[in-house]
Amino acid sequence: MDQTKAPRRGRVVVISGPSGVGKSTTCRRLCADVPAEFSVSWTTRPRRPGEEDDRDYRFVDAATFERLLAENGFIEHAEVYGHRYGTPRAPVDEALRTGRTIVLEIDINGARQVRRVLPEALMIFLLPPTPEEQARRILGRRTDSQAEIEKRLARADGEIRHAKELGIYDCFLVNDDPDQTVETIRGWIEAR
Repeated sequence: MDQTKAPRRGRVVVISGPSGVGKSTTCRRLCADVPAEFSVSWTTRPRRPGEEDDRDYRFVDAATFERLLAENGFIEHAEVYGHRYGTPRAPVDEALRTGRTIVLEIDINGARQVRRVLPEALMIFLLPPTPEEQARRILGRRTDSQAEIEKRLARADGEIRHAKELGIYDCFLVNDDPDQTVETIRGWIEAR
């Protein structure tokens, strides 16, 4: 009798939240601590100063993005502020097949698409400790204009309300202590 076990199916962890809540920092730390791998999204938007291809995003032209989209190569995709974003399907499928954990940092619309395709995904929505802290974090990036910062802050309340109304998230977590946030998420991953 063969005593070997089939490999455990991998896990998909979705991290969402409004701008300035600490999604990128949480994802980076989570990938280092769990261990997990980060799913690098594709985008047609221009690279910002300090961003690296295949670390922050895979920066592609519209034709390349559309070609992968036509091949059903994205697990989720959206247009945001005139630019396309998408999570490539192949790394997610590979992580699931080989028993690894993969972390996706995506918005509410992308999370809704992932929930339909992967109902077993762990869906986490990060919340800011206070609006003032959220504003401080966005200002600290020094990448957005004052008008863009104001627009992001104005959208945050509506985005949080919408996330709660949708009912797709498993957990809402206030990100006031980055160490505790990562430890809490780690516990949720291990419990699944």
